[in-house]
Parts: sequence; structure tokens; C-alpha cells
Amino acid sequence: MKNVLKELIAKNKEEEKNYTTSRQAEIDNPKTGDDRRTFLKKTALGGMALTSLVGLSMEDTMAQTTSKVNRFSAPSDLKITDMRYALTNVMGGTAIIRIDTNQGIYGLGEVRDAADVRYALFLKSRILGENPCNVEKIFKTIKQFGGPARQAGGVCAVEMALWDLCGKAYNVPAWQLLGGRYRDKIRLYADTPEASSPEEQKKLIEFRMKDQGYTWLKMDVSVTELKGKPGTVVNGKFWEDSRGNLAQWGDQENMMSYANTMHPFTQIQITEKGLEELASIVENVRNMVGYEVPISTDHYGHFDLNNGIRLAKALDKYRLAWFEDMVPWQYTEQWKTITTAIETPTTTGEDIYLLKDFKPLIHERAVDIVHPDLASSGGLLETKRIGDYAEEFGIAMALHQAGTPVSFMASVHCAASTQNFLAQEHHSVDIPWWESLVKMTDGGKMIENGYARVPLTAPGLGIELNEDVLKEHLHPRDNSYFKSTDEWNERRSHDRTYS
Repeated sequence: MKNVLKELIAKNKEEEKNYTTSRQAEIDNPKTGDDRRTFLKKTALGGMALTSLVGLSMEDTMAQTTSKVNRFSAPSDLKITDMRYALTNVMGGTAIIRIDTNQGIYGLGEVRDAADVRYALFLKSRILGENPCNVEKIFKTIKQFGGPARQAGGVCAVEMALWDLCGKAYNVPAWQLLGGRYRDKIRLYADTPEASSPEEQKKLIEFRMKDQGYTWLKMDVSVTELKGKPGTVVNGKFWEDSRGNLAQWGDQENMMSYANTMHPFTQIQITEKGLEELASIVENVRNMVGYEVPISTDHYGHFDLNNGIRLAKALDKYRLAWFEDMVPWQYTEQWKTITTAIETPTTTGEDIYLLKDFKPLIHERAVDIVHPDLASSGGLLETKRIGDYAEEFGIAMALHQAGTPVSFMASVHCAASTQNFLAQEHHSVDIPWWESLVKMTDGGKMIENGYARVPLTAPGLGIELNEDVLKEHLHPRDNSYFKSTDEWNERRSHDRTYS
């Protein structure tokens, strides 16, 4: 018996030594995330006494020794304890939310650009005490409070944060929880704003292609480019704002302004001269970048499908990647008419909430590409479902993205796990501090040569906040930085949608 005990003790000491060495190596590895490192330090066994646990296996000994410890990964015991936010200065005010738990791990989500953070705070009382790993259950509880475009911001922010939390709890990347990945890097298309001159446009394009390595661009082809050019637009003066612009955004007070009038109802037309002017702008860009680089287009203005078709036909010869949001997404029949009439691919979807509202466009093959924004479409899983459903009809998916690195990385995980994916937008190419708002927990770069890198081992979304940088770039109207939100803890309504 003594010999057996000696052998067991010796074997145990060797296993313990090897185990301790491996844990210390993981702690010392710079790629180990902060949450994981904290867990390893807190749960260090410091020597397992075989004399007290002689009858137990190595695994049972570990379980017994750490039974009172809040583990890094104990999904069944996780509970949501809080939701807080920080309003960043990205896109004029984009909120990052943080959902906290009883075990010290948290998840990050984002309320879509230009959406009110209260869309998310309203949901806090509905998720407190829930296990964040029950992502679909929670999503089905709160999705009734989302709607098109920015109205979906709160639901999608919560869904993102839940996948981040769930991945951290199980110590796997979010893409793994979605079923695995098809690719290790995500092709990006770089948004390129309108420029005041061809020379300025060339600088913007060279910065994207030569300096940063982007292989896909997007540009605006807008009637605003025709400002001050007589004979290019019919009925434009009636709709101009106080600065003489046909602005598609910005007027929140006047619901009958151009910015708030849907395309079929303005009776703005583009003349042949106007079409020639817009074609010359596209031709100039095409000559700069050549034909190996896809060029997507957007933000044409609010005019009807007839003028949209005329514009598209004038630009078909430049072999553009797509025409985006030519009419509101709700008009399936109009989309089908446009798609049938032109050669260039069509796309819409950044303002559509949930798969159910993508289905009419997909069923009718009214667009060639679906274009959800994960911060409006329902989050990671719902967006993957949208892509998978479109694939069944031979329709591709691209991802719209115009927020912080939080929704950017959530989109990366979704893109990695969706087969018919084409490219993902990067809207903040010209903001030098944008990427520094977060740190990649595996120590690598977020973007390399026009591609987003898929985190292969980092848990959750694979990011942590860079607090010093984030605090420098809060929006002036609210620089509170993750203050208490206890006023949103109490649930005050009966939410069921049926009797």
C-alpha cells in the first residue's frame, strides 16, 4: 500500500508540476486575454494535497479545489447584473453598451450610429437576472421592441453583447458559436466620401488603395454633386434646404422636408445634362482605380424609380459593383422593376429589421445582393440567417457597417460564418483613432491590407475596450462613461403581444 501511495504521490506531483508550468506559460503569454489571465491567477491551485484528496482523479481534484471560485467559464451559473453605456464620437454619437455579470466577465454591444442609447436601456429591466448564454431565448423576448433602421439599435446591441459574453464564458470565438467559419479574413470595402475636386478625390482613393491596401471602394453618386450647375435637375429648387442643398439627412423638425420625403413623392428629375455630369464623375474614378477594383455606389438622392433606371443605364458601362438603396426597401415591386431593367447588380437592406422583412425581396429576387447592417438587422445570428436564406435563392450578401469597432468586429464574426458573403463596409477609414478604441485580445491587428482579420482563438468578439482612448473620444453631449443606470432596472409594463 505504501508503495502504491508513493507512486500515486510521485505521479500526482509530476502532473501538478506540468499543470502549474502550463498555466504559468499561459499567464505569461502576451496573447492571453485579460479575463483569462485573471481567471488563471485567481484559480491557481498552489499545490494540491494528495493526502487530503487521495481518492480523487486529477479532474475531480481540480473541481473540488475550485468549487467555491467564480470561474472564468461557468455558463450555467452566469447571470446578467447590469447594463451601462459610453457614447462615442463616432458618426456623430454611437453608443457602446456593456452588459455585466455575476462572474466579472462582460459583453460589448453597440447601438447603431445616430440611434438613441435609450433603445437599449429600455431593455435592461427585461434581461436582468437572465443567463446571457441563452442568447436566442433573450432575443425572442426583446425583439418585439425593435423596428426598422435605428429603432432596432437596442435589440441588436444587446444581442451582440450576449454573443460576446457567451463566447467568453465558453472560451471560444463568436464565429464558432454560429457554426464555424468559412474564411480567416474578411474583405472590406472602403467608403469614399464625395470630394470637392477630382484632385481631392484622387488623394482619398490613393490613401485607401496605395497606403492601406483596400481592393474594393464605395462612392456617392449624388444629385448634390449637381448643385450650382444650371439645367441638370428639374424641380430641385422647391426641395432645397436653407443652404441650397438637396440633403438626405439632418432635418428632424420638418417631416415634409426633402430629407424626410420618400423617393416616389418628390418629382425631382435629372436632365440629360445632369446624367452626363454624374457619369463624368464615375468615369473619372473608374479611370483612377482601373477595372480590377469593384466600385459600389450609394446616396443618389430622393427621386423615383424612372430616374433611378435612367441614372443606372447611364452608368452601366462602368461595370459598378452595385446600386444601393435606389428606392426605399419597402417597395419590393419597384426594386424588382429596377433590377430587371438594368445590368448593374442592385442591393438594399441596411435599414431592414429581421429576416421576415428580407423575405419578400428574396422571394421575388427583387435585388441581386442583400445588404443588412448587423446593428439593425437583428444581430449576429439573425444576420447569418438572412445570409443563409438568401443563399438558397442564389442571392449574395454584403454587410453595411458604419459604427464603432464593436459592431465592426461583430460583423466580422458573422461574415466569417456565412458562405455567400461578399464584402463588409468600413466607414471610418479616415479617422486615425477609430481602430484604437479597442484592443484585440489576441494581440494581433484588426485590419491588414484592406482585410479584417478573423480572431481564431480569442473568445467572444475578440476585443476589449481601450479605456484611455475611448475616454478621449466621447461625444460632447454625454461624457458620463459607463455611469450607473439603476433608473432603468424596474420593469413597468406587461409585454406579451397576444391575449
